[in-house]
Amino acid sequence: MSNDVDTVRGILRQARSIAVLTGAGVSAESGVPTFRDPDGLWAKFSPQELASMEGFLANPERVREWYAHRRSIATSVEPNAGHYALAELERTHEGTFTLITQNVDRLHQRAGSRNVLEVHGNLIENRCNDCGHIRTDDRLDCVECLGPMRPNVVWFGEELPQDVFAAAEQAARGCDIMFVIGTSAEVWPAAGLAYTAKQYGATIVEVNPNPTVFSREAHHVLVGTSASVLPQLIGVAS
Repeated sequence: MSNDVDTVRGILRQARSIAVLTGAGVSAESGVPTFRDPDGLWAKFSPQELASMEGFLANPERVREWYAHRRSIATSVEPNAGHYALAELERTHEGTFTLITQNVDRLHQRAGSRNVLEVHGNLIENRCNDCGHIRTDDRLDCVECLGPMRPNVVWFGEELPQDVFAAAEQAARGCDIMFVIGTSAEVWPAAGLAYTAKQYGATIVEVNPNPTVFSREAHHVLVGTSASVLPQLIGVAS
């Protein structure tokens, strides 16, 4: 296992297909609170009350208010150097780059990333709980079927969007190199994508300031935050 940026840069230079899996650590540097850290959101709020269908049905107003608060945070902060570095990597590898994110804040898109697979949905949109119609306004009832609108995120106990996850699995199986960045690698099935990529022969590079359960599986571990490591690796100004 290597932690040499120059070694990884050489492997990246030869890669024909690149996949990236990002988690909350990438957005934490922009000021978006994480969930699983000791002082993260799940230490303060109950997932079952705020991120489950049961919680929504029990108190939809409270759930909507909480997600509106999270959306206001996401839209008030700016993408950081890590986001911009990944957007630049996509620009230089157009057509062979896939960014798979567990984040719901859309900071990757605001930084310029285009081929983004949101496996956990996003905070910006709302979705009808009955027919699936998507809107970006705050209407409580669906204009198509009058069903209740809910945040367009994946809650505990729900399946990931099948088409999005199928595309993510295809990218994992077909990439030469996968970067696993800012994620604890504990949230499944998204975490399984890194194992899939390794199984199919990809070189795995983890970027994280702290060890994770996946660190021992990676071929290379670059210790540091994405905002500090990625610009150095990809060669853009931080």
